[in-house]
Amino acid sequence: MWHFGNAYDEGTDVVVDFSWWSDFSFGVNPNRIGAFTRMRLSPSTGQAALDHLDDSMSEFARIDDRQVTPGGRESYAAAVAVNRSRRARSARKRKRRMDRVEHDLSDEQWAALREAWGGCAYCGAVGRPLQRDCVLALSRGGRYTLANIVPACPSCNASKCNDEVTGWLRRKKLDEAAFLVRHHEISGALAARFPEVATP
Repeated sequence: MWHFGNAYDEGTDVVVDFSWWSDFSFGVNPNRIGAFTRMRLSPSTGQAALDHLDDSMSEFARIDDRQVTPGGRESYAAAVAVNRSRRARSARKRKRRMDRVEHDLSDEQWAALREAWGGCAYCGAVGRPLQRDCVLALSRGGRYTLANIVPACPSCNASKCNDEVTGWLRRKKLDEAAFLVRHHEISGALAARFPEVATP
């Protein structure tokens, strides 16, 4: 579920800020997660990239009216400002997490993964931009490697976030067994094709 707060142009890209929840349901849901999120849309490439700026659950983001004239680039959610310094801290945190582990996925391997899956690894959607998604999330010790990356549509990538993959598949009522079998088969085939790559 998304509640949009703000959007603006940045060069040729469109940047959208919104409050994101993993699902929409009434009542207490201990599995629900949320984040204040930024999506960058690149019409020239057809790509979309997500960045969770703040992991706190929030709702009904809005623009700081004082910032509308200079570009409206500050959004607020649940009275918590997500400003440039906070975004910078989030970016530094992600960079430290990325720098702690080795990432060895090459462009050739990413192309092979997209070809092997033929669409979103989770829901099977085709004809949509595909993003790199870590089966085991970075926050859980995952890496950008051939064995840990699958192509995901923007919707599945945003919904899964840093969830454990099998629990997320069950909650979304997606075919967990089919994903695991196919992931095993594709990983094995590509490991043979790129033998220098070690499994994580």
